[in-house]
Amino acid sequence: MDQDMTFSFNLPTVLVLASAITGFIWLLDSLFFAKKRRQEQKKEPLLVEYSKSFFPVIFIVLLLRSFLVEPFRIPSGSMMPTLLVGDFILVNKYTYGIRLPVLNNKVIDVGKPERGDVFVFRYPLNPNIDYIKRVVGVPGDIIDYRDKVLYVNGQPMQKTTLGIYQGVGSGERETGSKEHVENLAGIEHATLTHPSAPNLPRGCAVLSRGPVKIPDRTYFAMGDNRDNSNDSRCWGLVAEKHLVGKAFAIWMHWDSNRDGLPIAWNRLGTCLLYTSPSPRD
Repeated sequence: MDQDMTFSFNLPTVLVLASAITGFIWLLDSLFFAKKRRQEQKKEPLLVEYSKSFFPVIFIVLLLRSFLVEPFRIPSGSMMPTLLVGDFILVNKYTYGIRLPVLNNKVIDVGKPERGDVFVFRYPLNPNIDYIKRVVGVPGDIIDYRDKVLYVNGQPMQKTTLGIYQGVGSGERETGSKEHVENLAGIEHATLTHPSAPNLPRGCAVLSRGPVKIPDRTYFAMGDNRDNSNDSRCWGLVAEKHLVGKAFAIWMHWDSNRDGLPIAWNRLGTCLLYTSPSPRD
């Protein structure tokens, strides 16, 4: 099964430390050394010069990334055909509440995930990894998945089969899957299923014993590539404390495995708020 977005270092921590160090050097110099240095007409130390130059830039990036918008790159096919390998997406960081960087504590409650949202969260089994899936169950819902049909509160989510999917580039291995448009309680989006795959992905046992009721402050997440997604069917629910933000747009696509140019121009600017079959070359 595909994994999602992994990072080898904690960028928020790096930005916070860099902001704190450069800001402290600038402040310390302004309070104790700058005036005397000007009187003596001495040159500003290189460390102070760099700190004064980099602090505003680092601090602005920290604010934007922590509270407004964060970019991510899609490395796997678990959300195909909505998101392809090589898509660069933008994630709204304040839709689900404003959180402190690094600590991830919510300080202002703005909103909550809704059924149909494409959302980013920290993988419950390893919070150092960011995952992206679709919200299919919110608190109070009863979720089941039988014969490759999603049931929400006992009602099957209707889907229309479009035909056989033809993958491109890194997603070529999904060629032969069936492409559908699923109506998720009023939100239409594309999904893939493979005729020869079992009802649940290998190793996924959460729904093997029957429907699951979603408790407060938790969400049921599933990938649109239903037979190739490591999601709530495998490891359980997403707690509110693990939320990162809501994906809302594709701003770039770069896949070196594509024939010809690695850029898919027709994907640039694609909105993810409501998605039917995603455009592809």
